[in-house]
Amino acid sequence: MCSVISRVNPVQRYLALTLRLRATTEGSSYAAAEIRRFCPGLSAVTDPLKATSRSYCSRMALTEGLLFRQLFESESSTYTYLLADTETKEAVLIDPVLETIDRDLKLIHELGLNLKVAVNTHCHADHITSTGLMKKRLVRLKSAISKYSGASADMLLSEGDKISFGKHYLTVRDTPGHTDGCMSLVSGDQSMAFTGDALLIRGCGRTDFQQGCAKKLYESVHQKIFTLPDQCLVYPAHDYLGQTASTVGEERRFNPRLSKSADEFVNIMNNLNLPKPRKIDVSVPANLVCGVQEV
Repeated sequence: MCSVISRVNPVQRYLALTLRLRATTEGSSYAAAEIRRFCPGLSAVTDPLKATSRSYCSRMALTEGLLFRQLFESESSTYTYLLADTETKEAVLIDPVLETIDRDLKLIHELGLNLKVAVNTHCHADHITSTGLMKKRLVRLKSAISKYSGASADMLLSEGDKISFGKHYLTVRDTPGHTDGCMSLVSGDQSMAFTGDALLIRGCGRTDFQQGCAKKLYESVHQKIFTLPDQCLVYPAHDYLGQTASTVGEERRFNPRLSKSADEFVNIMNNLNLPKPRKIDVSVPANLVCGVQEV
């Protein structure tokens, strides 16, 4: 079976494995492993007909005419997201990292894109954004961040603002709690949500520094993210376990923190006892002058 399946594309392989192996626990485990190997980000569902809604979720967009790339920086486990209109080639970059600026610009050049906006979902504490240096290398590029972040940028955003690129756009939803300036970016058709550190895959951002407030974060996620459609794909700013995407429905049901009551969530967050981020003393001052820092 393996020799035959290896000659077909990853989605066909996923379907074949699911159909053949779903009957046994051992087979299901093997199928899940193979799905993760050949289709990162693809959900290991039991019904192969339902798999199409998550196909290539870490690499491709479900929206027609939208190019999407998910990129990873290993030191801080940060995801950077590139979105572009396939016709106009106008593009947006979310949460770029200084260490990967050359990789990101190379990809943008290879794809022939016109990067309009580089946006940060909040003032990061674990890495320095590349928006400042990127603005020096790309003519007319604008930086963006929440107006509540206390940081400098060309565009200071708040609830309901739109970042347009071609016929597509991202809508800002203020989601404070990890920091006062956290925001999530939702695609126009609500098929994708870029949640920064507010909502992670089976987790959330910490609330013990940078204006953190557990109660505020709980309200933000439940009011601004969990109200999106169940099938809306969740793309966080970080993941430390190799997970590439989730959905609003999954997180509402299975997130071990945010599926609890507000009081339980606050108690969990107040007792995490996490170490101080290693780069916070360097990253935060640099990111407060987001888009214009000297590096």
